[in-house]
Amino acid sequence: MITYLILGTTAIVSFICFDRRDLLSKLSLNPYAICKHNEWYRLVTHGFVHADMTHLLVNMFTFWSFGALMEAVFGAAGFGVWGYLGLYFGGMIFASLHDLFTYAGAVHYHSIGASGAVSAILFSSILFDPWRMIYFFALIPVPGILFGVIYLLYCQYMAKRSADTVNHSAHFYGAIYGLLYPVWLQPSLFKLFIGQLTGFLR
Repeated sequence: MITYLILGTTAIVSFICFDRRDLLSKLSLNPYAICKHNEWYRLVTHGFVHADMTHLLVNMFTFWSFGALMEAVFGAAGFGVWGYLGLYFGGMIFASLHDLFTYAGAVHYHSIGASGAVSAILFSSILFDPWRMIYFFALIPVPGILFGVIYLLYCQYMAKRSADTVNHSAHFYGAIYGLLYPVWLQPSLFKLFIGQLTGFLR
């Protein structure tokens, strides 16, 4: 399955880069290098490297939890492998655009991790089944739609604070992509999504 291929490749590359900081820097999202030196590959390669084991495990556990499901859903919906790859890598690239434009002149700005792509996978699952339970901290069950609203508000709040090293903007825009991309492929999904929301609330 594509999900496990991506997961395994990401784990291997991340492990290698834990001891190769020069390679990590070369693969990271550096808007200055992209714009000034045309290193466009960084829009994708940054999603295969992570800062440390915790960063890798959190992203890959979330990806594993929802990726195989969404791969199957996309297959059943007729989107196929390419549609699923468009969700994952499209989310990765779309989530990077904010940084690309915001930090184009920042020589030393770097961002790494698959968070944008993983957020796209997660929020695509919410679009297809908004009332499916998602577990906060792997413990507290919350309906997906409620989790999504809290997640987006949190990302915006933390992005404005800039109080840590987490790229909250990438989480936010990856999530937005995950909601919009399937609807772009099949517009009737928006009506289905609204129907699921309103049907539950009646």
